[in-house]
Amino acid sequence: MIDRMKERLVGLTPVKDAEAHCDGPCGVYDPASIRIAAEAAVSMTKKIAALEAPDSGDSKAMAAYLNTLSRYVAIKEEQAHLAKEEMLVLWTDYFKPEHLEKFPNLHDVFWKATKLCSAVKVEVSLEHAQELMDSVKEIHNMFWASKGIDREFYLAS
Repeated sequence: MIDRMKERLVGLTPVKDAEAHCDGPCGVYDPASIRIAAEAAVSMTKKIAALEAPDSGDSKAMAAYLNTLSRYVAIKEEQAHLAKEEMLVLWTDYFKPEHLEKFPNLHDVFWKATKLCSAVKVEVSLEHAQELMDSVKEIHNMFWASKGIDREFYLAS
């Protein structure tokens, strides 16, 4: 009975074909979320590199140091992982085969950028952190160019 009602309703309303170039509606995708997460991971990398361990005989200072260090590390890893997830969504859901004509290095850029997210997670390397931000800028530029928009890349810090 429900199936017959459904068929009647479908027959009463005209059905239009809908097409989209990506998996979500326009305006859903934006590389800004990648930049924010990557920038936070870079910031934590800088803070970790700048930390100075106290004298090992000062247990209170050592506890505070280890607490701060572990918090910085947790945030760095969380944000680098988030940047990677956001990149993967943009790469696999927004960019389509026709974008490869305009950006033949698209897959290589994303592949290397996601690998840099992993490196930033497991290392304390200012060099890799900067390389990650350079990749994020390149992704930003490709994304906005794919839309025909000139959007300036900026950093919050």
